[in-house]
Amino acid sequence: MLIGIVFIISVGAFYLIHLLPGDPAAVILGTGDSPQNRARLFKELGLNKPILEQYFVWIKNVLHGNLGTSFISQTSVWSTIKSALPIDVEIIVLSQILAFAVAIPTAMVSARKPDGWLDRLLGATSFTLLSIPSFVVIVLLVLFIAIKLGVPHTGVSSYVSLGQDWVVNLESLALPSFTLALGSFVVYYRVLRSDLIATLQEEYITMARSKGISQRRIMWRHAFRPSSVALLGTAGVNIGGLLAGGFIVQYLLSIPGLGYTLIQSIGLSDYLVVQGIVLVVSVGVILINFAFDLIINIVDPRISRE
Repeated sequence: MLIGIVFIISVGAFYLIHLLPGDPAAVILGTGDSPQNRARLFKELGLNKPILEQYFVWIKNVLHGNLGTSFISQTSVWSTIKSALPIDVEIIVLSQILAFAVAIPTAMVSARKPDGWLDRLLGATSFTLLSIPSFVVIVLLVLFIAIKLGVPHTGVSSYVSLGQDWVVNLESLALPSFTLALGSFVVYYRVLRSDLIATLQEEYITMARSKGISQRRIMWRHAFRPSSVALLGTAGVNIGGLLAGGFIVQYLLSIPGLGYTLIQSIGLSDYLVVQGIVLVVSVGVILINFAFDLIINIVDPRISRE
């Protein structure tokens, strides 16, 4: 099934790119744009062939690890993606660590006393955070933290790579990671809270309480694992979405990840770079969801038996 899905994604990525506005020949040739030069360029790039033939040439190269060469920078598309992808991975990892670290304990606290004052407060807070778009959150954070408070390495164009200085790197990725973590926290908190409330009504939990087992141990040892299946499924979808959803945050902060590179390439009509990023991100989303499906089967073996 994965092979079929990836094939459909490749077809979609290839054909949809051809619907983008702009003319790559005009961008490449510049002032030298003439019918003769255009014809020669189209022949060199293979753009004079039927679109179906272009697709098979492209997919054959992709299967050999060749995503093409950028029209603008004349560098390989794969090298461009390889330099930008680690930034996206780092932001996602940091945001998910923060989201899980906050969502799991708060969901447990809420599930102990459903509809209590703390549960109501956390519920209202989560709904409020869910209604605020990430691009609004990042703008407010930059305005308050980077501009008003003057915290270093938190503003626009302040990104420092991990290889240069890991401390400054974490500082420069703090705001985008926190922004993406907010949305993830809301989803994880609500999913886990609902499942924990249902699990705590089970008979084996009542039996554990009758044996005098502490509430903390019951929550972590007996309730959390069966309640985490839906959480893991949600995390798979959410993390896959973050791979593309964090693009606008990167662009606003001028962080040179895949999102920033993609938006720049669209503006320059650099179709091969856009095509390569769309393909890599789409396949990445599929593989992330597949990995979480495997993890869910490990956590709850009953699913694979069914």
